[in-house]
Amino acid sequence: MIPYRPEPLTDFSVSQNRESFAIALAHVQAQVGKTYPLIIGGETVDTGRYLESYNPSAKTELIGRVAKAGKPEIEQALCAAQRAFASWSETPVVDRAALLFKTAAILRRRKHEFSAWMLLESGKSRAEADADTAEAIDFLEYYGRQMLDLSQRGDAALTPFPGEDNHMEYIPLGVGAIIPPWNFPLAIVTGMTVSAVVAGNTVLLKPASQTPIIAYKMMEALMEAGLPAGVVNFVPGDPEEIGDFMVEHPDIRFISFTGSKHVGLRMNELAAKRIPGQRWIKRFVAEMGGKDAIVVDEGFDIDLAARIIVQSAFGFSGQKCSACSRVIAHASLYDPLIERVAALTRELKVGDVRDEAHFTGPVIDEKAFAKVTSYIDIGKQEGRLVAGGEASQERGYFVQPTVFADVAPTARLMQEEIFGPVVAFAKASSFEEAIAMANQTEFGLTGSVLTRDREHIAYARRKFHVGNLYFNRKCTGAVVGVHPFGGFQMSGTDSKAGGPDYLLLFTQPKAISELL
Repeated sequence: MIPYRPEPLTDFSVSQNRESFAIALAHVQAQVGKTYPLIIGGETVDTGRYLESYNPSAKTELIGRVAKAGKPEIEQALCAAQRAFASWSETPVVDRAALLFKTAAILRRRKHEFSAWMLLESGKSRAEADADTAEAIDFLEYYGRQMLDLSQRGDAALTPFPGEDNHMEYIPLGVGAIIPPWNFPLAIVTGMTVSAVVAGNTVLLKPASQTPIIAYKMMEALMEAGLPAGVVNFVPGDPEEIGDFMVEHPDIRFISFTGSKHVGLRMNELAAKRIPGQRWIKRFVAEMGGKDAIVVDEGFDIDLAARIIVQSAFGFSGQKCSACSRVIAHASLYDPLIERVAALTRELKVGDVRDEAHFTGPVIDEKAFAKVTSYIDIGKQEGRLVAGGEASQERGYFVQPTVFADVAPTARLMQEEIFGPVVAFAKASSFEEAIAMANQTEFGLTGSVLTRDREHIAYARRKFHVGNLYFNRKCTGAVVGVHPFGGFQMSGTDSKAGGPDYLLLFTQPKAISELL
């Protein structure tokens, strides 16, 4: 088997790459405004009710609209998924993996096209969108190989026993609900969907309401690669109308969710309740956000630390569960570090990401804009504003990257997930105090420690309680197969997407023994 290698990122400093992307963007721009159906059992369904998706950089620009599923369509999709499960669950693993590899090839050939859709629908810059598409390809390549490996793993793990022929195989669970977020509208949608599918399950995919078009484009790629009817059923809709209905349904075997803590906890509660006719304990796989900290130790290079902080905090306007939203810096470099971060932050250009000069674009929608700006108002009461703070929704939902200093560790700005371009600084008198402050939150997703002290590295490895801990680099940018991703506490079930154990969550081991 050819080893998995992460997909390379596009170098946009090369003029040919910029020109190729411009061609793809013009091609996609010519397609905006179309209407897309549901896909249930391989058939298109137009319900006559629609979700509309707008460009957050230009909020009156309609990117497209998708048919809206209601409870009758969810029931229809469940029936289709159950029918498909009978054959898909028994499809040879090599054929299921081949579907992923073929889909990866399609995405690779049309990489800039998929990225351009994200530019328009989610407001990602070229670099952020390109990384998103590359990660989607990585998930396809990695999970295909992991499933091939898993199909051989069971027997090798068993202890031989005289007089018996023993085997263990990993079989699929059944029909699942895939509920992805809008912030990685291709990568996470793809990874969550195909991880369940390659394990032999069939699914209902309910994409985020803010980014349904790119999810539909992913569906098109899967179907072009040969996806059998009913294996993935595309059912966008209002969460209030179909969300609880899907999670509670007795025919749903598992729920795979990425989103907010509030929604995730509700889903977990609903999934734990047995519904009459339900024959299993539902499995719940969740990634629910973070409040990620970068700890800067005394003696660390201030300019390097500032660049790492700015990259971690403000890429894609801070709309990443792994984004840095807290900086805990040693008192000896606290003031000059804030000055350098503020200076770099002021240099960032924010605007419509179709303009290459803009470092980052908008927040996703009006609701996000209101939430982020409300936290900026809170920050003005809890700390000292040193950069940013301005916002405008005249044309799009633009918030300037914002830095607050002198924030107490217990303040709301240091405790609550903002999901926007806002970072707060707190001062620590020792490295041990800094790590304690970093742990002083209900989340535990990612964290970075910037230090040259080997003893401090060892201390942080033991004491910094996060699922993804990085040293001397940014706290974002996990690579599939390299940095298995998932966090502790209220950050979710620590499912470790893109890791060697992830597919186990969508399988159940069956031990088989025969007396000789």
